[in-house]
Amino acid sequence: MRDLVADVTLEPKNLMLPIFVKEGLEAPRSIEGMADVLQHTEQSFLDVLDDAIGAGIKSVMFFAVPKIRDAKGSQATAENGILSRVIRSARAHVGNDLVLVADLCLDEFTDHGHCGVLDNQGLIDNDSTLIRYADMGLVLAAAGADLLGTSGMMDGQVASIRKALDLRGFENTGILAYSAKYASGFYGPFRNAVESALDGDRKTYQQDYRRTREGLAEVELDLAEGADLIMVKPALVYLDVIAKAAAVSNRPVAAYLVSGEYAMVEASAKAGVIDRELAIFEILYSIRRAGAQIICTYWALEFAKKLKEQR
Repeated sequence: MRDLVADVTLEPKNLMLPIFVKEGLEAPRSIEGMADVLQHTEQSFLDVLDDAIGAGIKSVMFFAVPKIRDAKGSQATAENGILSRVIRSARAHVGNDLVLVADLCLDEFTDHGHCGVLDNQGLIDNDSTLIRYADMGLVLAAAGADLLGTSGMMDGQVASIRKALDLRGFENTGILAYSAKYASGFYGPFRNAVESALDGDRKTYQQDYRRTREGLAEVELDLAEGADLIMVKPALVYLDVIAKAAAVSNRPVAAYLVSGEYAMVEASAKAGVIDRELAIFEILYSIRRAGAQIICTYWALEFAKKLKEQR
C-alpha cells in the first residue's frame, strides 16, 4: 500500500557519480574523511565506469588532481592535461553509454587553491578568470565532455563559456551551472580528495548561507546566460533553496550532496547511532522531494545497485 501511493520516485538515472583521478598515482588511494571513496589511477577509474553502467547510472562527474600547480592553473587548459586525458579515455571506453561531466574550475590546478586568477592584492580577478574558464571549456569540450560543471562561481561565467563554445562549434556541449553554491563548512573532505592548497575561505565569491534571494537571482542569471541545467550545492542543508530553484527554473535542477554531508552520515552510522541504509535512502528521497532531478552523490554507485535490486 505504501508503494502504491508513494508520489516521489528515485531511480539509478537520478544519481550522478563523482570520480577523482590523480595524475601519477600507481594504485587507488583512500581519502581522509571519505569512507570508501578513492582517488583513482588513470586506469582504475575505467572499471568504475563499467560498474556505473551496469548499475543503471547515466552520468559521472570528473575531478582531476594534477602533479604540477601554478598561480594561473596552467594544467587546466593543457590539451594533454590530466582532466583532458581522463575525459578522452572515458569517452573511448564508454562511447555514449554515460553522460560525461567535467568539473570546470581552477581550484584543483592552482597553487593557492582558489577557483580563479588572483590580482596583485591576492583577491580574485573575476574577468581574468572568465578568460581562463572559456579556454578550459574549449579544451574539455574538444576532449569529449558532454557537460561542463561551472563550479567556480564567477560572475558571468556561464555566458562567457557559452559564447566561447558556440564560436568554436561546440554548440552541443552543455553547461551544468553551479547557480547556488554556498560558502559552506561541509566541503572539508572534498579538499582532501583534490589535495587543495587553499588557505582561507571563498566567501568573496561563494554565497552566504544566510541568504536565499541571492541564490535565486543567480539561478535566473545563469538560465538567461544559457545554462542547460542548474546546480544547488550543498544539498541536504539547502533543501529549501532546491525547492525554490525548482519552482522558478525551466531547466532540470541538480543538487550536490557534498563530502561533509556524506562524512557526517557515515560517521553516525559507524558509531551505531543511525540505521545507515534507511538514513541514506531518506536523504536521497528528501532531495528528490525538494525538486532535484539529479543528485550528485558519493553514494551513487552503491545505491543505484540497491535500487536496481529493489526493482
